[in-house]
Amino acid sequence: MSVFDYICHRRPERSFFYKGRQFPVCARCTGFYISGIASIILLNFIQVPYSLTTLLLGILLLIPCAIDGFTQLFEFRESNNTLRLITGLLGGVGLILVYEMMIRFFVYTFL
Repeated sequence: MSVFDYICHRRPERSFFYKGRQFPVCARCTGFYISGIASIILLNFIQVPYSLTTLLLGILLLIPCAIDGFTQLFEFRESNNTLRLITGLLGGVGLILVYEMMIRFFVYTFL
């Protein structure tokens, strides 16, 4: 059992392969991790105005991932790895924005 088994389902049909080897996480999680890490790095160099608009933007960026995931979960349609990656990339940025807003709110409110 790999450590990656705890953070992703790792289904082969939903994962990318490189030179015959499966990525350690699925296509959607790949997008989340790539854009999440990139967002964390960029937010250290770029000043983002943390406001209700930023929070709404973060939530808005999570919606395509939720729609893609739930429509696939309830078998309304079958997604593909390219769409999973794109929605994961958007969702990763949105998730980091929402996390940053929550962290700043709790730090400035309670500390």
